[in-house]
Amino acid sequence: MKGIAIGLSNNSKDILKRLKKTEFVNEIYIAGSSKDDGKEDELVQVQKPKEILLKKWSEIDLIIFIGSIAASIRIINSFLTSKDQDPGVIVIDNKCAKIVPLIGLHQSNTQNIAYQIANLLGGEIIETNNSIDQSFLNLDAFGNQWGWQRSGKIKDWTKLVIKQARKEEIFCKQLSGNSLWKTSESGEIIHQINKKKEIEKPDSTFHVSIFENHAPTWHPPVLWIGIGCERNTSKEFIANSLNNLLKSRNLSQQSIAGLATVDIKKDEKGILELAEEKNLPIKFFSKEALSTIIVPNPSSVVEKEIGTSSVAEASCLLAAGEESKLLEEKRIFKNEFGAVTIAVSESKNQYNPSNGEIHIIGSGPGDISFLTSNAKKALSRCTVWVGYKMYLDLIKPLKRSDQVLVESKLTQEKKRCIKAIKLAEEGIKVALISSGESGFYGMAGLLLELLQKIKKEYRPYFEVHPGISSVQLAAALSGAPLMNDFCSISLSDKLTPWSLIEKRIEGALLGDFVIALFNPQSIERNWQLKSVIDQCLKSRQGNTPVLIARQVGRENQSKKFFTLNTIPFKEIDMLSIIIIGNSQTTLRDEIFLTPRGYLQN
Repeated sequence: MKGIAIGLSNNSKDILKRLKKTEFVNEIYIAGSSKDDGKEDELVQVQKPKEILLKKWSEIDLIIFIGSIAASIRIINSFLTSKDQDPGVIVIDNKCAKIVPLIGLHQSNTQNIAYQIANLLGGEIIETNNSIDQSFLNLDAFGNQWGWQRSGKIKDWTKLVIKQARKEEIFCKQLSGNSLWKTSESGEIIHQINKKKEIEKPDSTFHVSIFENHAPTWHPPVLWIGIGCERNTSKEFIANSLNNLLKSRNLSQQSIAGLATVDIKKDEKGILELAEEKNLPIKFFSKEALSTIIVPNPSSVVEKEIGTSSVAEASCLLAAGEESKLLEEKRIFKNEFGAVTIAVSESKNQYNPSNGEIHIIGSGPGDISFLTSNAKKALSRCTVWVGYKMYLDLIKPLKRSDQVLVESKLTQEKKRCIKAIKLAEEGIKVALISSGESGFYGMAGLLLELLQKIKKEYRPYFEVHPGISSVQLAAALSGAPLMNDFCSISLSDKLTPWSLIEKRIEGALLGDFVIALFNPQSIERNWQLKSVIDQCLKSRQGNTPVLIARQVGRENQSKKFFTLNTIPFKEIDMLSIIIIGNSQTTLRDEIFLTPRGYLQN
């Protein structure tokens, strides 16, 4: 994204610098008419706003003004053309208290960006768009969130948006692509209309399909193009042949997911240049893998030359995966510059990993107030939230009507990670939710292990967003027991052998660490905690203070202090966190403290 931010007074410098640290803004400016103290800030380029826009308007995606809405409108007024061409515009006041997405709410993704900025920097979104106050689906923009591309005349899309604003019925005819959008609050409205009505109105219908039908259409990337060619066939000839084939079947270029061919073509210039020009991935397959695919038109000539009877048909089917179908059998195109064979298959699943993202989010110990600004920003960026139902319920108040929740059960961690990866590979931005801190016994490790199995060039973007762990909150509620060296140990032996857990406890005791115990006791595991405490009593005094905190960050939160000698084992379960003090830890007036040693200096 190419974005600039323009401050209309010197009071905006601090906000400009904060915006410069985000992915939305590349350059920041201060209006030239504002008076400075003579010390020009190296981070801020001082210019007149209209002069900046004369140079930048055609090449930027976003403009953020810091200052007056009226002044901002006067500055951009003469530059405005159409909503499909103009950059997005956001106006923020000098205190960053009010954030107004002004232009490009749909096409330029301004609305979503404004939410991300609000969650990151604080501030209230001021929005008058129908899609917000009436939970309407942004018909002419929502497909971008699902990895799709749009076709059809602008005026036809505008008519649909107007009909929707008038609360007329809108229909959707979806033939391919992910249909999860229908489960959002916004999508459900259209889905219910489609279920009730047997006859769709053409002038009130948008499509989701692979076909170029000249109606308002979103195109999911589900077509795989299998290519075989003579050596040194030109890119132009391959591209023209592909265009002719797609036109003959009324298939959209915008639905192409990628190219596929045999691995001996890894250096075929024409194919590589075509992929680069169209920004498409290429999947290369060995002749052995291609030979396993049954195709309608095997070739003995190709078999003799390459070692497999099919390249174009077999490679597009292999790339498209299970339940794929061959839409177009191989067609051979020849001219004096070479020859190319092309086949087309349709995949059940979309494929657009360069557009997809996975944000692994630590949602904190419970209450939304413990969710970090960085995590809130990531949540507002993502279309789909994947997580254990209880954790999703805790952050549900932050969800917009166009976002979708994918819930799962407590023990389905691997299933959740695989689902998040598959959605991101389809071109969708996904939030994978852990409670607490995702890197502490959370989802981050498992997800990253699975991502490592995917070749780097096919891997969707991912980012780990830190959260507040329950042990941090438990410590804060009780005082400062973690002020000196400490360790955390999970007593669950489902994934770690008990013998190894015992060694870790032994090491922690030997090093006089404060010890935080996660997953201390369950109905099935009812002896391990007693064993650990007995082990502790061999090295530490029986009056060593112990905190038992339960349900921290939630409605039934509690904290109780005990000693190693008085721990009530029957009161402890999987919702408990235990902190065992070291030889220096004290408990006085219910202040649980491990001194750092400052007063001794």
